[in-house]
Amino acid sequence: MTQQDSSQPRNVAVTTPSGNKAQERLRKILTPVSHKLWNITLEGFENLPTSGPAILCPNHISFFDSVFTMMFAGRQISFVGKAEYMESWKTKYIFPALGMIPIDRAGGSKSEGALLAAEAVLRRGELFGIYPEGTRSRDGMLYKGHTGAARLALKVGCPIIPVGIIGTRDIQPPDTFMPKFGRECTIKVGSPIDVSRYMDRNEDHMVLREITDELMYEIRELTGQEYRNTYATKRAESIPSETAMVETSK
Repeated sequence: MTQQDSSQPRNVAVTTPSGNKAQERLRKILTPVSHKLWNITLEGFENLPTSGPAILCPNHISFFDSVFTMMFAGRQISFVGKAEYMESWKTKYIFPALGMIPIDRAGGSKSEGALLAAEAVLRRGELFGIYPEGTRSRDGMLYKGHTGAARLALKVGCPIIPVGIIGTRDIQPPDTFMPKFGRECTIKVGSPIDVSRYMDRNEDHMVLREITDELMYEIRELTGQEYRNTYATKRAESIPSETAMVETSK
């Protein structure tokens, strides 16, 4: 048996046609069910492009953030997810089929494969989802954004779309296994952020920070969350986040 080089990106998955069909089937099943289980309100979904690449950037307060975004986006969307999911028999097949791109949160060269896969998703004209905070907020506050989404948007030349999610933390609070039914959830899609004016400065860290700060401001306007101008830390989580941030620079 050939031993895999641990320095190489682990099991990088790119969304396949079967993944597209899997998402379509799940949306048809889960969307009506979710509306019966929870009181879900959708706002601003006319801001989602019906074609072409775009990066969706929600705040991150619950496992259900990815589930609901996938269900209501109406198009194929891929999210990054922690590489550990590829090691569990429960998730190693279904998550990639649904469009998850595994990322090793150690960063550096181990995250490079996820970056390339995310870029490939966008260049195919699909949606890509990324949490700019980088990890789930344990206290429900909004934290300073990392610049990975801005860097990807400038590299591909696509808009960034802020998404505000309210209520999923009440549906599944931290450290709980079962969701709570009958709760309210609101998902708001903001106006796209056009990065084309910065295309000739895509390596300028000040530009990356300016775009990211604008993104976080728009998310805060959508959610009404209290903002902390500091990065969320993994140490604050007793449960690792199910998604990770594709981060190339801080």
